Amino acid sequence: MSLLSRLSSTVRSLARDPSVRRGVRGLGRAALRAAEQQRGAGDRAGSGQAPDPRGVDSRGADGSAALADRRPGVPLRPSYDPHEDDRPDPGEIVWAWVHYEEDTTRGKDRPVLVLAEEDAAVGGTDGSGTVLVSLMLTSRDRTEAGATRTDEHGATWVDIGAGDWDRQGRPSEVRADRLLRLSPAAVRREGARLDRERFDRVVAAVRATS
Repeated sequence: MSLLSRLSSTVRSLARDPSVRRGVRGLGRAALRAAEQQRGAGDRAGSGQAPDPRGVDSRGADGSAALADRRPGVPLRPSYDPHEDDRPDPGEIVWAWVHYEEDTTRGKDRPVLVLAEEDAAVGGTDGSGTVLVSLMLTSRDRTEAGATRTDEHGATWVDIGAGDWDRQGRPSEVRADRLLRLSPAAVRREGARLDRERFDRVVAAVRATS
């Protein structure tokens, strides 16, 4: 087989690999957001407004405004349904732009655990179509391994250990008392699948704080 034929065969094999496709999709979304940030910085410079030194943006990966957190008191129906289908599913940890709790115009990229899919009108008054009800993750140590704890600020954290969503292999904790609503288009890339036992433990903490 010639060198050209071997190269063509390798390229075709890579193109069929789901992990390669996810990586390409992630690179495309990252490039889109970088372009949006660059354009936004140019707009701010032209208006005399200084660029944000923290590099945060008021929009998600798809360029849309952030959705408000899910309103309290509305029953949630979590489901565990991860699939290898290049889309965010309940039970998966994905990367998305998450706004700060005190300011929906500012935020950062971070991993989130998808709990459920629901119509936007169920848990809020903004957005349309299907939204992902999710929980933010942090690698900061806020409770003991395998434990659940409510801190002095009233936030409840569930330790879920380490997984493929963190390339450094650091243990993570999920905030169970803040339910995010994300547009599926705002998801930048898939990170990993959380096993059912840990997923159910997180769901139990969410219900305990509702």
